[in-house]
Amino acid sequence: MQSLSKILLPVDFSERSVAAARYARTLAAHFHSEVVLLHVLTPPEYEFGTLDAAGAMLADLYRSRSEQAARDLEAFETGELAGAKVRRLLLEGDPAAKVVQFAHDESVGIIIMPTHGYGPFRRFILGSNTAKVLHDADCPVWTGVHLEEPAVKDLLPIRNVLCAIDLGPQSSKTLLWAALLAREFEARLSLIHTVAEAPDPTDPSQANWLAGIRRSAEAALHRLQQSAGTDAEAAIEAGDPAKVICAAAECLPADILVIGRGSAAGVFGRLRTNAYAIIRQSPCPVVSV
Repeated sequence: MQSLSKILLPVDFSERSVAAARYARTLAAHFHSEVVLLHVLTPPEYEFGTLDAAGAMLADLYRSRSEQAARDLEAFETGELAGAKVRRLLLEGDPAAKVVQFAHDESVGIIIMPTHGYGPFRRFILGSNTAKVLHDADCPVWTGVHLEEPAVKDLLPIRNVLCAIDLGPQSSKTLLWAALLAREFEARLSLIHTVAEAPDPTDPSQANWLAGIRRSAEAALHRLQQSAGTDAEAAIEAGDPAKVICAAAECLPADILVIGRGSAAGVFGRLRTNAYAIIRQSPCPVVSV
C-alpha cells in the first residue's frame, strides 16, 4: 500500500462532497494523513469558448466566482475534518486534469471523490465515457455511489474488505493493497474471482470445460495468496462480473470493495473492463488500485 500520508479530496461544495469528507476523515484519523481540499475553478473560455465583446463582463463574473469559491473553500466542512491536518487549494483549469496532475505531482496516497457531482465534476464523472480521474490517476481512487449519501457522523467502520481478483497483471498489487488495508483496520479479508458461465450447463463437455477453468483459477489464486502472504477465504463464481462481485459484497456485507486497474495509462486509460459497472452497482465504496 502506497503511503496514505496525503489524501486528496476534490470538492464542489455539494452534499456529495460532504459525505466524501466523512470517508476521508476515517482514513486521516487512522493514518494521521494530511487532507488536501481541492476545488478547481473552470475558466470562462472553457464554458463559453473564445471571449468576444462580452469578455469584460465574463471577466467580472469569473472574478466574482473565484472570490466566492475561495470563501466556500475556506468554510467547507471544518467540523467534518476536525482534528485532521487540512490544506485548502484553489486551482484553475480542467477539473479532471488538475486533479490527476496534482495527485501525481504531490505523490498523493489516495483520491476520495463521489461518483457524481455538480458543475464541472458532472461533466467528467457522468457521461458516455468512463470517469477520467479513474482512468488517468496513478494512485488508488476511493469512490462509489454511497459517497453521495449522507454518512454517519462516527468514523466509518471497516470490518470486512472484499478484494475482486481478475488474475490480470495488477492482481498482486490489488491483493496487497486490500490485505494491508484489512490488516490496518483488523478487518476480515475475502477474495472473489469470476469465471464465464457455460453456454449450456447440461452439455458434459461444457461442464468439464468450466470445471477446468475453475481448477486453473483456484491454483492461480493459491499462488497469488502465497506470494502476498495472505490466507483469505476465496470464492470463484460464474456469471457477469459486476453482478457477481456486487452480490458478494452485499452478502458479506463488505465495508470496502477493492478492485484492480491497469498498470499504465494509454488510449483506453487505466480502468479495467467491468470496473465502471462494479463502481456503479456496488453496495459499498470501491477503491480502484
